[in-house]
Amino acid sequence: MIILPAIDLLDGKVVRLYQGDYQQQQVFGDDPVVFAKEFQQKGATHLHLVDLNGAKVGTKVHFDVVRRIVAETDLFVELGGGIRTEADIEDVLAAGVNRVILGTIAQKNPTFAKEMLAKYGEKIAVGVDARDGMVAVAGWLETTETRADDFCQQLADWGCKTIIYTDIAKDGTGKGIDVAMYQRLNQLGLDIVASGGVASLTDIRQLAQVETYGAIVGKAIYSGTLTLEDCLTTAKEASR
Repeated sequence: MIILPAIDLLDGKVVRLYQGDYQQQQVFGDDPVVFAKEFQQKGATHLHLVDLNGAKVGTKVHFDVVRRIVAETDLFVELGGGIRTEADIEDVLAAGVNRVILGTIAQKNPTFAKEMLAKYGEKIAVGVDARDGMVAVAGWLETTETRADDFCQQLADWGCKTIIYTDIAKDGTGKGIDVAMYQRLNQLGLDIVASGGVASLTDIRQLAQVETYGAIVGKAIYSGTLTLEDCLTTAKEASR
């Protein structure tokens, strides 16, 4: 299982939100590139980037920061937040980002999402953010009437390869993950990346044991509850 340390970008800073609430943010640093380099030095191979400003307003906001991270590290970078058009996708991929995450637009414009999945294949992932089992969009500010499980099945039917599934109620809380839910999602035959609530090595071990493709680790490594090195080691050992 792959461990993806997360960098959430808000107003140029590295932050973590509590349950996606922009009013409940904790700032961890002013230079995201420094964090990305440190993650690589500690053994990470992948990085999960989210442009929180972009997710909120619907356009790329931290593109210069993203370009710097790509240029100054060898990490496999996936980026989400504010990517709404094919031009956005092309710009991001041209900048060297390895995988583009479609969020709000995938739920609101299925035709576009299907076209992009068909055209760009594995370079497109879809972020499914769930609040009480329902899909949330627009930086988690709007909850739809679409069941998250149904949407994931729909994405599989569209040919989606990778889903980043976030349990909003768990995100940033340190309360752990719902292993049974990820076990169900893994039966879709897709690469499922678990996001939200990873708080212990037990969480990582359990996700690996149910053959989850990847796990995003954020607040736990920023707060010091976990070390990135321990996360990487545990994921590798549990995946054997």
